[in-house]
Amino acid sequence: MKKVLSILLFFSFFFLNYAQKKDSSNVENRPLSFKYNKVYIPVGLMTSGIIFDGNGRESLKNEVVEERNEHLFGFTNHFDDYAQFAPMLAVYGFEWAGMKPRTDWQNRTAILIKGQVLNLGMVYILKTTLKKTRPDGTAFSFPSGHTANAFAGATMLAIEYGESYKWVPYVSYGAASGIGLMRMANNKHYISDVLFGAGLGILSMKAAYWTHQYKWNKPKTEKDPFAGIIYQPLN
Repeated sequence: MKKVLSILLFFSFFFLNYAQKKDSSNVENRPLSFKYNKVYIPVGLMTSGIIFDGNGRESLKNEVVEERNEHLFGFTNHFDDYAQFAPMLAVYGFEWAGMKPRTDWQNRTAILIKGQVLNLGMVYILKTTLKKTRPDGTAFSFPSGHTANAFAGATMLAIEYGESYKWVPYVSYGAASGIGLMRMANNKHYISDVLFGAGLGILSMKAAYWTHQYKWNKPKTEKDPFAGIIYQPLN
């Protein structure tokens, strides 16, 4: 967890340094309104993760592990350790490439930090509280932090660019799904860990948008703050 937070902070400060060079004056900063139907998918994923977290030999999560051991025994790589950050890098990288985001870089970064504090905070609490063992026998398994991180970034990417560029949500969520699959292929997580992590990442980032007040980078008003005030002479 400390490694993930360190990498995340590094990239946050890296992009903060360079993002200041971008002119965000034409970004509208439109708030994201809360809608009940937007929680169905993340809550459904989290619920599925809980349901499929049974410990029986015939449970889905153990059957998936058996299939993995049969066809991918010995498979291991560390690509997912770094690829989990790809959607978050693209949140800034797409703007550099000339694509228009929904939110300016100041508010975007504030949302990113708030979303990740909630996301990674919940991952840490659940991991250390539940202390579930990974398929390879190490700790801690539930939920998948890599998957939660990837889906949080994918959600932000989809919100920032999805309305103007319809292909972005497909690419972002597809990449995040690939991270989840790789965690299972590496025998680091059960399918239940991945499903819950995906839902948690999506919900955490959406909650950050729903609650954001857009107090960063407010345009300075040219209106006289004392206009209209009638001054009474002192007696």
